[in-house]
Amino acid sequence: MRPDEGLRCDASDPVERPLAVGLGLQLAVLSLNSAVLFPTIVFRAADAEAFLLWAVFAGMLACGIITAMQAVRVGRFGAGYQSLHGVSSPFIAVCVAALVQGGPPMLAALVLVSGLAQAAFSERLALLHRILTPVVTGTVIMLLPVTVMPILFRMLNELPAGAPVGAAPLSALATLATTVGLHLKGTGRLRLWAPLAGVAAGALVGGFFGIYEVGLVADAAWLGLPTGRPPGLAPGFGPAFWALLPAFLFIALVGATKSVGVAVATQRVSWRRPRAVDFRAVQGAVAAEGVGNVVAGLAGAIPNTLHPTPVAAIETTGVAARSVGVAAGLALILLACVPKLVAVILAVPDAVVAASIAVVMSIFFVVGMREVVSGTGANPRNGLIAGLSVWTGIAVEFDLVFPEFFADFAGGLLSNGMTAGGLVVILLTALTMPRLARFSGRLDVTELPAIGDFIRRFARRHGLEASVERMEAASEETLLMLLEARGGTREGDDHEDGRRALLVTASREAEYAVLQFKAAAPGQEDLNLQDRLALLGDEARTGPEEQEISLRLLRHLASSVRHQQFRNVDIVTLKVAAGRRSGGKR
Repeated sequence: MRPDEGLRCDASDPVERPLAVGLGLQLAVLSLNSAVLFPTIVFRAADAEAFLLWAVFAGMLACGIITAMQAVRVGRFGAGYQSLHGVSSPFIAVCVAALVQGGPPMLAALVLVSGLAQAAFSERLALLHRILTPVVTGTVIMLLPVTVMPILFRMLNELPAGAPVGAAPLSALATLATTVGLHLKGTGRLRLWAPLAGVAAGALVGGFFGIYEVGLVADAAWLGLPTGRPPGLAPGFGPAFWALLPAFLFIALVGATKSVGVAVATQRVSWRRPRAVDFRAVQGAVAAEGVGNVVAGLAGAIPNTLHPTPVAAIETTGVAARSVGVAAGLALILLACVPKLVAVILAVPDAVVAASIAVVMSIFFVVGMREVVSGTGANPRNGLIAGLSVWTGIAVEFDLVFPEFFADFAGGLLSNGMTAGGLVVILLTALTMPRLARFSGRLDVTELPAIGDFIRRFARRHGLEASVERMEAASEETLLMLLEARGGTREGDDHEDGRRALLVTASREAEYAVLQFKAAAPGQEDLNLQDRLALLGDEARTGPEEQEISLRLLRHLASSVRHQQFRNVDIVTLKVAAGRRSGGKR
């Protein structure tokens, strides 16, 4: 969004119904093309066109249901933010292989299992928090446009037979000029309609050159459902199923990692005041994606995933209200049942659609860069990891290095740029993690002497004796704050069942000691230490005077504090400067 305007509506703000419906319809329209294009590629490549219309309908239905679920957050499922689901492009190659080797029932079974795996992954997200760093999630976000852009470039060059040579470039130029012009120069409500206005302008130019398919719109029915039914699941799990399962599970894991990045980026752009990322909402987003793929498998569609479009839309429109996500989900369901409206979009020239999506992908690439920079800081190691991974993804996606090897290796698993680059960033991050010293105990004030001994031993091994007092004091304040937030026990409380498991780890990172506290147990919703420390910078009160003093001491002792809240564990990470005064950024 433009810096002089700021966020008009954050995630919790109500918006006028016409505005929510209009923005939701725009999101649904941007997802509609991929909902039709990708299944068409898959089923035509596998000579299974008889199931195509049903797969498109089922995919749109699944995406609409889960898009609405993401916004309203049903129990443990859903992020509670404006979101959008679309068909997952990394699955294209393996879906074609599944159709060729076992038909739609085999594909349905593999999609169902990958959805169950993603739902299980969401419950264990806290175990992978060291790997799913801002560098990893930001890099995967940057790689997503890399995998989509080749498709967009091909669409820009597609032209109906007999059409004038300049029809496609002029239609695309009209789309880009309108969309970008309204984004850069438009004010107020005019900017909200930039994507739709760009598509309309491109379609008008295309109609002038005769490449807008008017006949497709005229022949389509107003209401109706496609003929067919769900194909069912494969009756047996033969060799073909087990051969393809690892590829589906790995791509599902990479897709879930990408969804973590999308969910994190969505939170960052959805509030006026910067907030610490709520990883419980991230878990809900990944869990809902798993449910979406379970629905897709049962219905006979190809996998869907959390779409990055709302992040760029919020950046450009300044409207982050959840109700827009609900409207987008309902619009997708409606479009699935109204062939005439679908035809209006499908009749738009490919060059126009490609140009419109390219603007969204360009914005989203910058969002990924921002996430990487927030995690790298002054650390050149993380910057190198991100750079190598992005360029690996670009090289693989565009067949710039060893194309024959990557095409055949592991059945073509690494021929996708996001998969290859995502694997590189995960492996390099895992290999370069520092060794951790560990202390296990209970979330109890009586553990402070043992924690102090642990910190002193760690400091002696790593030459951090000058920072021992600050590390001990910061640890004490963190433990006391976790006791307040997690319902642990203070001195004098003899209730054993009130004590919770605690894991403290310590490592050295450049000129900092990094202490991490993991406390298990359900906690309160609004006690994020990172947010409360930020409020202190505005001289806002955070609770009782005792808690405010503890927060100020913690801010003074630690150079940075990061609080990650998952459903079953709190993770507080402190960075304490070695041998000099602390008190830095939060």
